[in-house]
Amino acid sequence: MIRGLLNIRRHFATSTRSGPLDGVTIVDATRILAGPFCTMLLSDLGARVIKVEHPKGGDEVRRWGPPFVRGGESCYYLAINRNKESITVNLTSTKGQEIVRRLVSKADVFVENFMPRKLAKYSLDYDALSKLNDGLIYCSISGFGTDGPYGQRAGYDVMAASIGGLMGVTGPKDGEPCKAGVAMTDLSTGLYAHGAIMAALLHRAKTGKGQLVGANLLATQVSCMANLASSYLNAGVISERRGTAHESVVPYQSFKCRDGMWLTVGAGSDHHFKKFSSVILQPDLGTDPRFITNADRVRNRDELMQVLCEVFAEKTLDEWLSLFDGSGLPYGPVNSMDRVFADPQVVHLGMERSVEHPIAGTVKFVGPAVRYSEAVCDVRSAPPTLGQHTDSVLSSLGYSIEEIAGFRAAGDI
Repeated sequence: MIRGLLNIRRHFATSTRSGPLDGVTIVDATRILAGPFCTMLLSDLGARVIKVEHPKGGDEVRRWGPPFVRGGESCYYLAINRNKESITVNLTSTKGQEIVRRLVSKADVFVENFMPRKLAKYSLDYDALSKLNDGLIYCSISGFGTDGPYGQRAGYDVMAASIGGLMGVTGPKDGEPCKAGVAMTDLSTGLYAHGAIMAALLHRAKTGKGQLVGANLLATQVSCMANLASSYLNAGVISERRGTAHESVVPYQSFKCRDGMWLTVGAGSDHHFKKFSSVILQPDLGTDPRFITNADRVRNRDELMQVLCEVFAEKTLDEWLSLFDGSGLPYGPVNSMDRVFADPQVVHLGMERSVEHPIAGTVKFVGPAVRYSEAVCDVRSAPPTLGQHTDSVLSSLGYSIEEIAGFRAAGDI
């Protein structure tokens, strides 16, 4: 086992110095969360991501705080915009539109999350840009899709989570609906869009053709209802809020310990439940006819929970962690963020990274969740300040110093 782990580490340690998307250029006309998270994931893989922002203020997330770091950048913005370049362009001006067209004509991917049909007014929609670059992959991210009864409705994470069912099953039993602690619908949409762009790049490598890719928050959320959606579609079961408990597996939830801390444990099989009963020093539970099978435990959930809540309240979190250690059962403490980044496995996985920011000094990031044996996926540079790369990017497009100065004077950039 140890030899296997050492071999895995060696494979990751001997990676090359380029990313899988090295040489791919992405024009990022997104803001808030889903779009920037998508393009950040692609940037971690080595893509060059040029973030197009409005000259006055840029991405709204820059101002979503407190907390802010030194220099006034929000921690929220820093979280999802590393490895990018920032240029400021006024898309309502003719010259600004020309700049974006020239930029996209040389790019591989264009990602946007404007209101549906808005960019068509500026001739920056797929039909217009694909004529300039027939290999372009154009990814449009929206709240509810580009048409239909909600096509022109503003879409935010919590609204899609409400309509798509997540909030209906999140929160304490008989309590009010709750949103997830982070914007999981936005983040999941970013992941869907990231995967779709990768697939479109593979398709282009095979056919030479670009295409339009669409992702939206509502479709993402409905698709992520997974087993709960299947329970309704196939069995007519409408799921309810159950706090940390699972709809179909018992026990599979968090329990409060004597010191007020919480431990999450699960028994995914009948064998696991017998082992679980032994670990918590209640072996009779494993042979109780009410709890023999998972179906029995689901039917008799309330009776079992009454016993388990009393049992877990008898010991501290550390005492329970000691008992579960080496048991082979799934378990873990409910951590606050300080405990997350002190967790030995999180430390081992190298999930904390740091780079130098031009204004804020050293800033820290959550590292990529995926590693490659033959390529790099990592934090390469700090999130850009607003318009930090405008002059250099425009110069690379062939604009002269005088032209750039003229654009700036006219408010085009």
